[in-house]
Amino acid sequence: MRVGLIDVDGKNFPNLVLMKLSAWHKENGDHVEWYEPMFSGHMDRVYMSKVFSFTPDYEYCVDADEIIKGGTGYAITLDSDGVEHYENSKDRKLQSEIEHIYPDYSLYPEAKNTAYGFLTRGCPRGCSFCHVATKEGQCSYKVANLSEFWKEQQYIEILDPNILACPDWKELLQQLIDSNAYVNFNQGLDIRMMTSEKAEMISKIKTITLHFAWDRYEDKDLITPRFEEFRKISKICDHNLYVYVLCGNREKRILPEDLERIYWLRDHGYAPYVMLYDKEHLPRGHELKRLQRWVNNRYVFWKCQTYEEYKER
Repeated sequence: MRVGLIDVDGKNFPNLVLMKLSAWHKENGDHVEWYEPMFSGHMDRVYMSKVFSFTPDYEYCVDADEIIKGGTGYAITLDSDGVEHYENSKDRKLQSEIEHIYPDYSLYPEAKNTAYGFLTRGCPRGCSFCHVATKEGQCSYKVANLSEFWKEQQYIEILDPNILACPDWKELLQQLIDSNAYVNFNQGLDIRMMTSEKAEMISKIKTITLHFAWDRYEDKDLITPRFEEFRKISKICDHNLYVYVLCGNREKRILPEDLERIYWLRDHGYAPYVMLYDKEHLPRGHELKRLQRWVNNRYVFWKCQTYEEYKER
């Protein structure tokens, strides 16, 4: 077969599904290439994968006997109120033999020294702004060992939604420690699941930056003591501890609770990183976008101690 691949999101981040499909087809003797409408010619099959719902669909004609679309981006729809909904029936699942194959990293040569994959799936939180619970369930469970997608690469990108909630967390964290590779928990760690034992193991993992998340102000009394405890145990320096701070999911404006979370994190040795809910639909110059520019520009954020000072300058 002649198989074409289309990363609808634009190859800005390696598409794990396409890497697995490529590996499986090549293992079965098929020819695989990135699909180019002007140069690829006729294909037997073309796979189109889209992760993000806001990414426009592929705009060019595809010359193929069969076109297969998949990914979360195709499964999310908007209702009449503009609220996103995930439809399982629209998200094609990989067969087990493809899901557990070693990815074809040659598709993304710029990331040749990095391994990408999931050790766990699912999350118990069920947050209204997240589709993981609907897609993967509200129980975190092990889906792979590290060796399934890592072979001595220097860097590892862990894509798990909530690895600390998995019953097998200790075994999986030990695999990351033993790898001696630099690990990035791409989706952020759930500080609400943190214990002293987990903190000590995480401190043994080689990291450049460590990401947590504080999405809901209402979790303050649960979250802040755990952040303080982790800071005492961890040997990771302040500037390498990032916390995703979700803003704009309750109202389309800056709330006092947003600034309180940002100031608290900075005062306790963490670097806040603002994530905006439904950012693509916020108009240019919106106050939430100004807040994000201030916080996420490290130099400006440490120079201007308050948002009011930033606005004045």
